[in-house]
Amino acid sequence: MNKLDVTEAIFEIKKDKNLTWEEISLAIGRSDVWTTSACLGMNSCPQAEADKLVAFLGLPAEAKAVLMEYPTKEWDKSVPQDPLIYRLYEVVGVYGDTLKEVIQEKFGDGIMSAIDFSMEVNKEENPKGDRVVLTLNGKFLPYKTW
Repeated sequence: MNKLDVTEAIFEIKKDKNLTWEEISLAIGRSDVWTTSACLGMNSCPQAEADKLVAFLGLPAEAKAVLMEYPTKEWDKSVPQDPLIYRLYEVVGVYGDTLKEVIQEKFGDGIMSAIDFSMEVNKEENPKGDRVVLTLNGKFLPYKTW
């Protein structure tokens, strides 16, 4: 099996068992965002989480090693056509320079880590229409001089 095989198997099982990402994440003791990312092949699972995923979903035994493989975090460089993903690109395109300016003004010259990082997706009910609340929480990493 390869990462694509495992991801396709997970989606098939998820659909067949009518599972949510939240239910899967609860079964392995991780956040729904991290669990989904791992199932999509963008994070490697520690052994305990890989064991739990294989058992909970009933994946073939060989899926465990694939889930534990280090990912190559690569994606298509073209602008995505999916409206939700496109809008996230739009947010970065419109506000990326603004975020960089504000972050560097508050923290100094550096970046937000995507390694020492967590993310939450929440729903906020609103009479004008429910709101998507994304929380990106990354360690600040200052640039070093030498």
